[in-house]
Amino acid sequence: MALSDRARRTHDELFRGHVSPLAVTDPELVEVFDNFAFDEVLQDGGLTPRLRLMVQLAALIAGGAHASYRRMLGAALTVGVTPVEAREVVYQAVPYVGMGPVLEFLNTTNDVLGERGVDLPLPGRATTTPQDRMKKGLARQREVAGRQALQAMYAAAPADSQHLQRHLSANCFGDYVTRDGLDLPTRELLTFAMLVSLGGCEPQVAGHVAGNVRVGNDRGTLLAVLTQLLPFIGYPRTLNGLRVLDETAPAAPAPEP
Repeated sequence: MALSDRARRTHDELFRGHVSPLAVTDPELVEVFDNFAFDEVLQDGGLTPRLRLMVQLAALIAGGAHASYRRMLGAALTVGVTPVEAREVVYQAVPYVGMGPVLEFLNTTNDVLGERGVDLPLPGRATTTPQDRMKKGLARQREVAGRQALQAMYAAAPADSQHLQRHLSANCFGDYVTRDGLDLPTRELLTFAMLVSLGGCEPQVAGHVAGNVRVGNDRGTLLAVLTQLLPFIGYPRTLNGLRVLDETAPAAPAPEP
């Protein structure tokens, strides 16, 4: 099997001048993967190259794929993802993946940006203060979950775990999701990509499918994200994400003949 013309063009656009050592040691695998990831799934379309690379970066962070992340970060910067956008993908991962796993990806991001001559630290993008993070976090959470769902979450939480609901509002949404640098629909797509890629987060995936729809990302966009993640996260997690998508935002019935 040889690389298709489109796979070769896409590879050259993303990884200019780079020849993977696997092309020498494992050429059959490289040909199968590159034809799939850089040709077949692209035929299904649905995402711009910049957005496709950002959701793939988010998925690679969630999956702990350090080597692949470094390579795809270079590709993302090549297709026009800005340093601030790349940083915000990593910051967005902290409340969902945790700082423990994310720290190494942050260090890798800073290394890659430094290699490209980007001055660090990048300009700040925080929009909250210690005084208003709870208020602004709740407002952003309402945009994603809806007022009734948010009220139900607080009402259902026992007294001894109310603090976790407050942390979700003030820290996850207040400290992170309110940040500039990426708009809310993009942040919700990144969150969807990370939760699917983590595995075992189906209740949270369902919540963020609904949240994505609420902020303007329709079923087609979410299906496109799953399609572009498939080569990097595998079939089980992709199909689990599809099942949740089908249950939460089902497709319209096919028209009768």
